Amino acid sequence: MSLPARDIDLCLQALGTEGFALAFSALAERLEMDQVMVFATDGARASCLLSRNFGRAGLGGRLAARYLDGWFREDPLLPELLATPPGTVALRRMADVAGRMGAEYRRLFFEAPGLQDKLTLLAAGRHLRLFVNLYRQRPGPCDPETACLAGRLALMHFDRVTDYAVPPPLAALSAREREVCLGILSGKKAEAIAGALDVAPSTVVTYRRRAYEKLGITSRAGLFAICAK
Repeated sequence: MSLPARDIDLCLQALGTEGFALAFSALAERLEMDQVMVFATDGARASCLLSRNFGRAGLGGRLAARYLDGWFREDPLLPELLATPPGTVALRRMADVAGRMGAEYRRLFFEAPGLQDKLTLLAAGRHLRLFVNLYRQRPGPCDPETACLAGRLALMHFDRVTDYAVPPPLAALSAREREVCLGILSGKKAEAIAGALDVAPSTVVTYRRRAYEKLGITSRAGLFAICAK
């Protein structure tokens, strides 16, 4: 599927701002993806920069928590990403790496969650090396140029942002959803968050539910996992 010029233009306009997460999420949804996740890694550590779910709630949180808890080191594409020259974006399909996956890695990240298709953009910049992962429940057509353009847009944004006012995944949320998540990350209960925002506790619960659905998580633990530095 090709991308309308408007989707690309909105991403370009939002480069370096909090608005990029929303623009890029809309782009991924236009590509008919069920989940998009962006991870930065130097081989020793990994962090989540974007998590946006369009299909099954809870999928992103489970995948991210496991991946960030050391499993990223078992990613068959990690050596290639670390060796990718700066300024390069390369597309790898599920079929390209399936044979290189360890049995437990395949079970945890594909068989157990029922994912049948994954597109990964290996994106190397001046400061960051990114896995831009696009997940689908079922295999589908992929235009390599379109996919690589999406990866380059992500690289252009995240490679220039060196300081974050809030954890990067929260940028994909509305202002109120973000405030509720920040309250949760600071250890506050729903009642305390409601008092700080001057809304009813039931409203906080609604914002929390919406935020979790967008992030692809189902619990506080999932929120802490994808927001960990």
